[in-house]
Amino acid sequence: MGFKRLAAGLMMMTGLTLLAACGGSGGSDSSNKGKAQLRLVNASSAYTGLDLKIGETSLATGVAYGGASSYAAVDADTSLTMLVQSGGTTLTSRSATMTKDRNYALISYGWAGNMKAEAIDESQDAPADNYSKLQVINLAETGKLDVYLTQNVDDLGNATPTFASTEGGGGISTVASGAYRVRVTAAGSKTDLRLNIPTITLASKQVATLVITPTQGGVLVGSLLMTQQGATSAQGASNARARVVSTVADNAAVTATLGGTTMLANNSKIGEYQIVTAGQPVLNATVAGVAIPARTTTLAAGSDYTLLIWGPANAPQVEVLADDNRLPVASTAKFRVINGLANQNGGLTLTLDYSAIASNVPAGKSSAIASVTAPTTSQLSVFTPDQVQPIYNVPTLAVQNQGVYTVFMMGSAAKPEGILRKDR
Repeated sequence: MGFKRLAAGLMMMTGLTLLAACGGSGGSDSSNKGKAQLRLVNASSAYTGLDLKIGETSLATGVAYGGASSYAAVDADTSLTMLVQSGGTTLTSRSATMTKDRNYALISYGWAGNMKAEAIDESQDAPADNYSKLQVINLAETGKLDVYLTQNVDDLGNATPTFASTEGGGGISTVASGAYRVRVTAAGSKTDLRLNIPTITLASKQVATLVITPTQGGVLVGSLLMTQQGATSAQGASNARARVVSTVADNAAVTATLGGTTMLANNSKIGEYQIVTAGQPVLNATVAGVAIPARTTTLAAGSDYTLLIWGPANAPQVEVLADDNRLPVASTAKFRVINGLANQNGGLTLTLDYSAIASNVPAGKSSAIASVTAPTTSQLSVFTPDQVQPIYNVPTLAVQNQGVYTVFMMGSAAKPEGILRKDR
């Protein structure tokens, strides 16, 4: 989604005059006549401070997560390449042509190693008294999302999305000023909750932008609330996603709860991801009917986790593994292997078409993510160091574009079992 496409979409929307600038637009300075005004907004928690340059000219330095710089005058009606940097290293860039006497924000978002930037026009007309205008921009790259603004409504069963199937620029909605609860769900779902903001307050004649941003886990989302030409505030995720997976030897039955939520029951091996409150929920589990010591976990907001219960039935262990379910770039897929084998000497090797994509993965651990070309039809295999033949083999696997895959190795070295899961 390029700047021109987004900016054009915003400029075509009806309604809206400038609100007074909290940071000041600099428009009263005669030297700025015929210029555009630009500020940097940091929507990524990956960096403590971001800088903005055009050429060798520094426009902003040390912009903290959730914050915005003051406006700086830039040339209008000519293509500009804006560089977002940290510590002198360019993280991303964006080229755009801006219109004179208008204000813009360059929003930098993403994560370490994959930063991006998007520009929006901040010169929209204000609504009438006692009304506010809110626009939503979905930069999360998790697919289409529905956004609900509600008052005194807990159940979304009868609610209608204020912004439906939002992907990229989501349009502008005029609403009565006041306090709202904001919930973001997967498009078409009222239960697949991606973000819950208990309250935001929209003032009379306010023009605001809710920027939906990606998270470390890749499925839940964060957000940033921007007042046009004014203050910004991070409205981050407060939940995490977790699942419990049992690879205990001898098919021992395992049950598990996390923070009081049932995660695994009825002899299941791989539980589904569930939303849990971030922080330090306690994992309680039984193996073969015997309770194991409670484990306090540490789960970061916006992240995904696999809680692995593995080992022999008489001495099970628990490992908390961070999951990266962010969509891979186009024409690629992601793979990893989780080694849950009991009594396994030596690490596992995961191969795709006879090339190792993960090596020496120890018991109770996950391999690093491997990126491969997709789509393809490939042979996937898992090997131990002491056997020539694979202990798990998928001779013909249709690897999907932007697929995210996990291979779980279960049981024991004597009786290994493999299960392949597509996580995205």
